Amino acid sequence: MPTPRSIQRTYLLLLLGNTLSASLIWGINTIFLLDAGLSNFQAFAANAFFTAGMVLFEVPTGIVADTAGRRTSYLLGTLTLSASTLLYVLLWQIEAPFWQWAVVSILIGLGFTFFSGAVEAWLVDALTATGYTGEMETVFGRGQVVAGVAMLTGSVAGGFIAQQAGLGVPFVLRGLILLVMFVVASRLMHDIGFTPDKSGRPLAQMRRIVFASVDYGWRVPAVKWLMVEAFFTGGVGIYGFYALQPYLLELYGDPNAYQIAGLVAAIVAGAQIIGGVAAPRIRRLFHRRTSAIIATTALGVVTLGLIGIIENFVAVIVLIAVWGLLFAASMPIRQTYLNGLIPSQQRATILSFDSLMESTGGVWAQPVLGRAADVWGYAPSYLLGAGISALALPFLFLSRRQNAPADTVEVAEVETDRQPV
Repeated sequence: MPTPRSIQRTYLLLLLGNTLSASLIWGINTIFLLDAGLSNFQAFAANAFFTAGMVLFEVPTGIVADTAGRRTSYLLGTLTLSASTLLYVLLWQIEAPFWQWAVVSILIGLGFTFFSGAVEAWLVDALTATGYTGEMETVFGRGQVVAGVAMLTGSVAGGFIAQQAGLGVPFVLRGLILLVMFVVASRLMHDIGFTPDKSGRPLAQMRRIVFASVDYGWRVPAVKWLMVEAFFTGGVGIYGFYALQPYLLELYGDPNAYQIAGLVAAIVAGAQIIGGVAAPRIRRLFHRRTSAIIATTALGVVTLGLIGIIENFVAVIVLIAVWGLLFAASMPIRQTYLNGLIPSQQRATILSFDSLMESTGGVWAQPVLGRAADVWGYAPSYLLGAGISALALPFLFLSRRQNAPADTVEVAEVETDRQPV
């Protein structure tokens, strides 16, 4: 019989495996692409194609999760991401032309979209069905801690393995771990508190879910403005993380010190652990969740700008830790707020649409910032990124102005006949 505790254990195990597999390459991904002969612009353009793939497939795969089931979506994600990751290694070995990197990057984006929204929606619905009465920030905070531990382990291991065995080996290990997670999810992850609606014609079902998702997502101002905020912060966050790899090597003075590049992900992982623990406490410092999100976002903008101003290795290391801590502390609060605004039946689709907005930001921001790094250097590109992130703040204030119940109280479930706030 599933219990809130067993549901949380399964959620944390899935998060552990996903993050461990992903983080094996996070510390070396940009160096991997540059080693394959791509320029900064091409490397971040490849990342932009990855996020473009997420834009293209976020809502369709969210609909898969809402119609075929969250478990089915997760299993498809492990297989797709494993295969596309191994294709990346092949492209690196043959020094493939850029268009091939673009195609495979889109496939990697497809793999991730099967995960986004599905696991979170599965967790919230299952906890509601099993009678969980605690704070969702606590659960998401634990997830941040587990993900941080996995990221710390994976990023350090990935940098070490790359230096000892070659840049392609962490990518191979990632593909293998994802296959293991397919087996784990097959045994432990079952849809609870949610019954996939498989009646009727598939296309008609998809249209119905899309229209309902628009009604309870984009047409709800509190949700809409939160999604627009992601359009400005999402791409900058991705660029800021991956550009730190070559930027730190530049500040360190050794372009082959891959373990230094892995240090970026390790520091962010450590900050994520602390941020996950701190999230419920930070939430209690504010009457509203949006106030906490606004405060951490504003401080993140300042920190990002300082990374571009203070061109010193040790100082940038400290600022990375602060930046990662702010991001990690805000995420459980944002997740709780967003989940409290949306109904169960469209939860995965709307969460996927939120990820779509973040990915759309990555499509345009990464090439722009990558080109800025080619022309002016990494430091000025971070200043530009801080300016772009600052554009998100007015939209957070607009979401706050809606005075949504989820902003101040714990909302485990939203009724589907609720009128837009």
